[in-house]
Amino acid sequence: MAEEINNTGYPQPAAVELDDATREMIEAGVFYGKRKSKTHPRMKASILANRGGVEIFNLTKTSDELARALKFLKERVVKGELVLFVGTQPAAQDSIRTLADSFQMPFVVNRWVGGALTNFKVVSKRVEYMKKIRAGLSSHAFDKYTKKERLGIERELERLNELMGGFENMPHVPAVLMAIDPLVHMTAIREARTLNIPIIAFADTDADPNLLTYAVPGNTKSKKSIDWFLSKVKDAFEEGRREVQSVPKVESSDLEPASEE
Repeated sequence: MAEEINNTGYPQPAAVELDDATREMIEAGVFYGKRKSKTHPRMKASILANRGGVEIFNLTKTSDELARALKFLKERVVKGELVLFVGTQPAAQDSIRTLADSFQMPFVVNRWVGGALTNFKVVSKRVEYMKKIRAGLSSHAFDKYTKKERLGIERELERLNELMGGFENMPHVPAVLMAIDPLVHMTAIREARTLNIPIIAFADTDADPNLLTYAVPGNTKSKKSIDWFLSKVKDAFEEGRREVQSVPKVESSDLEPASEE
């Protein structure tokens, strides 16, 4: 069947109507990969074509992998498990923070703290120390210190908040790591693999999908594309939360055996 190129550059069969999901991905620029020279051999199965040296994702593959990832994520949400969101790129930071905050989940939007997972006890102690400093400043417990000393404490709080602030909603090691572009966050990926934590990632053409539990192929360079992916993650979270809320609560009296007459 002859191919036509629409105004986005995405190849499509002639006289074939695109479904809404595919059209949405095209409009978000999800189909754009990186240059062919950067393509990881194991990502070739997710590539449809090459245009001007740029790889074009097969959006059917993206849709299929997304469905698998979201099904798994929803199951974890229903079980009330913790998901750690990671996205330190400028195009991902704000959206990752907003999404994680909306569900009270931990996140990393600045640099990854080495050992955040594999040395969790030490990191959690630093988080508690940060909270203690913040509480002390709020209660004026440091008012007896000199102005220079208080300034030093405030700067330390600012530093800790930048590094550890996203871990405040992480009382224990998360059940899932969700990352935007695994190549950028390889240290986090390695730590999660060491602890056998399932990994969901929005992955570009240069990623190795074998390192991930669920690799959703797509354009990780564009904010619009990243926001498209995160909107689907948000939908899965909301569906999971609604499912939990719809389950009738069992009253303790319902569990008591009926009295014998």
